[in-house]
Amino acid sequence: MNSRVLIVEDEARLREVLCDYFSSKGELPVEAENGVQALARLEEEPFDAVLMDIMMPELDGLSVCRAVRRTSDVPILFLTALSDEEDKLLGYELGADDYITKPFTLSVLYAKTMALIRRSRGTMRSGDRLEVGGIALELSAQKVYVNRKEVALTPKEFALLRCLMQNKNMVMSREQLLVKCWGYDYEGESRAVDTHIRRLRDKLGEEAGRIKTVIKAGYRLEG
Repeated sequence: MNSRVLIVEDEARLREVLCDYFSSKGELPVEAENGVQALARLEEEPFDAVLMDIMMPELDGLSVCRAVRRTSDVPILFLTALSDEEDKLLGYELGADDYITKPFTLSVLYAKTMALIRRSRGTMRSGDRLEVGGIALELSAQKVYVNRKEVALTPKEFALLRCLMQNKNMVMSREQLLVKCWGYDYEGESRAVDTHIRRLRDKLGEEAGRIKTVIKAGYRLEG
């Protein structure tokens, strides 16, 4: 099974080499040249792993990792020239899965990445599956099934659905959903929730009616 790998590296030549190598192995690399672009890519589509430099302009790798971990368990491997133990510990605390220090060999990087992907796909923790009616979520695998058919959701749509399912039959305000799915420092309008809920309903098909709009309050998923 081909793996979608997001490669986040501000050095263009290295980024090109990494993408070419993963492509030669039959994988599906997608590139981002900085942290801001990486978050945009992750918002648009799911990935099996993220390879990311730490020191980048605009938004560093640690900040991206912190943001990603609010909504996703996608494996993250840092590419870094840093050898300081405290920097590595901070990365692990923020949710990084592994490190590889520059300079590195492409074969070792590839082996580490595929090991993380296999571990992620093969791990189903206790309580890892949520089900409400015909909707089923596999949390660690980041997969959604509607009436046993897999449905592709963006990471933000997945996070919203997970939050609603974990709090089924309870009204969740837009502000609560923003905090849980976008993070405490999100500065966007609460109407961003409405836009994502609309897209989520479109993808849930026959099960879309479970997400109820509660006037002047928020949303509730009926179980």
